[in-house]
Formats: sequence, structure tokens, C-alpha cells
Amino acid sequence: MPILDFFLGRPLANWEERGEQIGPSAGIPIFGLDALSSAAYGPEAALTLLIPLGLLGIHYILPVVTAIVVLLIIVYFSYRQTIEAYPHGGGSYTVASENLGHHPGLLAAAALMIDYVLTAAVGITAGVGALVSALPSLQPHLLGICLLILFILTFVNMRGVRDTGVAFLIPTYLFVGCLLIVILLGVFHVVVTGGHPVPVMAVPRLPAATTTLTLWLLAKVFASGCTAMTGVEAVSNGVMAFREPTAFNAKRTLTIIIALLIVLLLGIAFMCQAYGIGATEPGGSSYQSVLSQLTTAVAGRGIFYYVTIASILLVLSLSANTAFADFPRLLRAVAVDNFLPHLFALRGRRLLYSAGIYWLVFLTAGLLILFGGVTDRLIPLYAIGAFLAFTLSQAGMVMHWKRTGGPGWHWKMMVNGVGATATGLTTLVVLVAKFMDGAWVTALLIPLLILVMSLVKRHYDRVASQTADDTPLDMTGVSSPFVIVPLDRWSRITEKGMRFALALSHDVQAVHVDCGEHADALDAVWQRNVVAPVKAAGLPVPELVTLQSPYRVIILPLVDYVLKMEREHPGRTIAVLVPELVVRHWWENLLHNQRAQLLKLLLLVKGNQGIIVLNIPWYLQE
Repeated sequence: MPILDFFLGRPLANWEERGEQIGPSAGIPIFGLDALSSAAYGPEAALTLLIPLGLLGIHYILPVVTAIVVLLIIVYFSYRQTIEAYPHGGGSYTVASENLGHHPGLLAAAALMIDYVLTAAVGITAGVGALVSALPSLQPHLLGICLLILFILTFVNMRGVRDTGVAFLIPTYLFVGCLLIVILLGVFHVVVTGGHPVPVMAVPRLPAATTTLTLWLLAKVFASGCTAMTGVEAVSNGVMAFREPTAFNAKRTLTIIIALLIVLLLGIAFMCQAYGIGATEPGGSSYQSVLSQLTTAVAGRGIFYYVTIASILLVLSLSANTAFADFPRLLRAVAVDNFLPHLFALRGRRLLYSAGIYWLVFLTAGLLILFGGVTDRLIPLYAIGAFLAFTLSQAGMVMHWKRTGGPGWHWKMMVNGVGATATGLTTLVVLVAKFMDGAWVTALLIPLLILVMSLVKRHYDRVASQTADDTPLDMTGVSSPFVIVPLDRWSRITEKGMRFALALSHDVQAVHVDCGEHADALDAVWQRNVVAPVKAAGLPVPELVTLQSPYRVIILPLVDYVLKMEREHPGRTIAVLVPELVVRHWWENLLHNQRAQLLKLLLLVKGNQGIIVLNIPWYLQE
């Protein structure tokens, strides 16, 4: 078995795609990890901004989370309708492009691209943050652990959709199960003690208040807490990954994910308020995640604590998988419309859009290195892209129902209209509240990405307009080409090139660049090994042209000569045959000059329609 097959699985044929499709049980870990895991860092992001309020701050977390849950329910009903209307995949880009036009579609695509890369980076850093909370001695190795987890995620995802779902099944359900136990146990203690539970183990004391609550601070807290809603659109983007009936299975998966997320968010917020648990300073030596404090307060630091922290670490780290599942699909959809290189639309050996995965890994690694693997430094950039995509998707659905009609279209349009309004207002709040903290970076990157995609589209349109042709083959002026063979010295490699040149045309020139060495010797060899055999065969004798190069430059005189011949033979094809040695091992290339490669490159760059460059390989035997 080839080593690649052993690690990544055997290549999959097109007809095996059906076997890669999944049901709700596998769909939850594949498309729901980002949403579910955001319960771990969404409330914490909000609580971090409430640190200056001290003990008073935790009393605001439940109202803030309740507002987020209301918004989440609105978005849920909106996306159910999106899945129903687009059973073949209705991501924000597709919906916005079809119903609002290309520019809103590109806006949604750019926003989602940024959001998915941040999803991967934030998920990994939050997971490692949970690990460091349990094992503070690992703090100096934060970035290294982040990059290691990114590598593992890449390896798992390269095996395909079904294998990824199986690999993430147990960690996901373990995470949900552990948090539900913590919440239920905590609620039980709250009820038994009449609302005043005593922590099993002491949690960090909240600092004294250094400021008072303002509307601006509340807006920033809400904006940071909204990171708990990222990933909700993942199911609608990946509807085609589900087995038949696709829309039903996708909606069922979305319902389960949202229901679990609501329970986790409200449960965590309630328990933080009941136990007096707030956030600690991110990146500090005494940092401890909110979930670590909550588990400690409810159950102590026994085996259950470490199992819970391990599940949180796994799921937060694996939550980046949502980006691995949807980012390549998004790039594929954009590439099909010619706004990105077509490479992103090609499937790899495991029926994956591999180029999208490679780019996601590259960009995520760059973010992790740039921000040192600290979640709080990435949070200000987060959520804007997601909510902008939410808004454009729901606005597109409003236009969809207005255009297509159908039973109950007024009601459906109203649901999506409410969703668009709610997420649109939230986008403005998040953008304004986070602008100076780093959201300006996202606001700058989005138009830059749109510009790049527009330039790619313009290039493909130009290629299509210049190459399109449905006319019959033009046979006028068809003749044998004028052939030029670069000649360094006489060898078997050169002989192969000359034989092919004489088979192509009777007009053949061998061009040698003389740097002042062995010119006379080459003339003698040419007369003996070329002129005599060609005359004996009764064929026109090829001409040997010698170009003088007193400064020992080889390639540029050859290129200039080819361009000169093209000008002197207007309307005739100039075929340049480039003989080259092909070695068996990559390292052997280091032992030979690469003049042939450079010559071909310059001819392709400086040439035009009248010049054709052909490789004449000569293979070195073992």
C-alpha cells in the first residue's frame, strides 16, 4: 500500500461521492463544532470586557446572553428557510449573488472568507487557552501547541468528509455531555441553596470596580458576546454534504445545533452570575478560562474536571473544522463564477477541494503567529464577517420570496426580513463597538478582497473574449514552420532535437551563442555530423547560425534572435525546439544549469502568437 494511501486513505472515484455523504449525527460535529464551541469563548469574551466593573459586571452577563439568544432564534428560523429554498447549498454568497447581484455576493464572499479563517484561528487559540488553564506550565509553549493542533486538523480533514465526522463524533458529544452535567449540577446546587451556592473549590476573586457601566461599554460587551453566533451559517453552506433527503437532514442538524447552543449559552451565563464567576486577564500568568472556573466551582478538580477540560480543549481546537468544511466550498463557488482562480474548483484525491484547504491552513498559521496564539487578540476581528454575511443572506432571501412567490411567501419574506433587520443592526453595533479595537482591519480587508476578486473576473473575461471561437478551422496560409534549435554543443540531446526539427520542416536553423570558446571545433563537428548525413539523405541542409557574445551572455542573444526572425518572417510560425536533459532525481537538477527553463520562460513572456516553444526531452538512464 502506498504511504499516502495509508495516511490519507485511498483515492476516491467520482461515483463514490454518495458514500461520503452524512446524516445529522455526523453533521453536528462537522458543521456544528464552531457554533457549539463558541459557547466556551462567547460568554468569556463578553465577561472580559466586564472586568473593570468588578462584581457588578457579572450581573449583566445574563441579560446580554439573553439578547444574543433572541437574535440566534431569529437567525435560526431564517436559515431554515434558506435551506428549504436552496437544497443544493445556499451559502450567503450564492443567495446574495442570485438575488441581490454580483457586488453584494462578493461582499458576502469576502466577509465569509475572513470569518472562516478567524474561525479556525480563534477555535484553536481558545482550545489551547483551556489547556493552559488546567496546566499553566504550558503557557510558554502556547504558539507551538496552536500550530501542532492546526497540523493535526489538516491531516484529519485531508481524509475526507465522512472520516472527519467519525473522528470528531466522540469529542463533540463528550463536550456537550460534560457541559450539560456541569450546568445541571450547578442549577441543582442553586436550587438547593436557595440561590446562594457555595463553590466546591474557591475561584479567583473579582477585582474591585474601576469604572461604571455606560451604554458604550454595554454595546462592546454585546458585540464581543455575539461571537457565540459564528458558525450558524455552516449548515446552509454544506447542504449537499448530507444524504437524501438533504434539506430535511440539514434542517434537523441545524435545529439540534441551535437548541444545544441556546441551552449552553443560557446555562453558562446563569451559572456565572449565580457563582460570581468573571473573566481573568487574557494572556496573564494567572489566566483561567471561565469554563475552567465554572467546572471547578461546581465539581472541584477531580477526574471529572480534567475530563471536562480535555473535552473543551478538543472541541475548541476541532471547532476550526467548520472552517475546513466550508471555506473550500465557498472558494469553489466563487471560483466557478470566475472570481477566483479555477484551481479552487478542482477536487483532490479524496473528493475534497484541496487547494482551499491549503490556503486556509496557510492563512490560519499566519494569524496564529502574528497574534501569538492569544484568543483575546483575535476576538476584535471576529463576528463582523459572520453578521455581514447573515445580513446579506437574509436580504437575498427576502428578494427570493418576492421574486418566486409560492405558498405562504408573505410570511416567509417577513421572517427573512426580520432576520435581515436584526443582523444588520447587530453588524453596525459590532462594527462600531469593535472598530478601534481591531475591527478596522476587517473593514479594510473586505474591500481589498472584493477588488482582488473583481480583477480575477476581469482577467477571465478577457481570456474568454479573446479565445472564444466557433468558426470552422482556417486552412489559409497553413505551411511548415520555420524551426530554430538552440545549440550548445553536439550531443545525443542535440541530435534528438535536430531529427525532430528536420521531420517538422525543411527550413531549420541551429543557433549557437559563441562566448569565445571552441567555435572552430563546433564548425568541424557540424560539417561532419550534420551537413554530410543530411546531404546524403537528399534533404535541404540546415543552417548553423553563430551569435557572438563577448560578455558571455547566453539566453538574451537567443531570445533577441528568435524575435528578430519572427519580425523577418511575418505571418509564418516560428517553432523553437528546446532540447533538454531530464534527470531521474530532483537533486540531480542542482548539478546542471537551468538555461533551457529560463529560455522557455523568456520566450513565453516576450513572445507572441507567431512563436511556438516545444520541449525536446532526453531522459537520463539509471
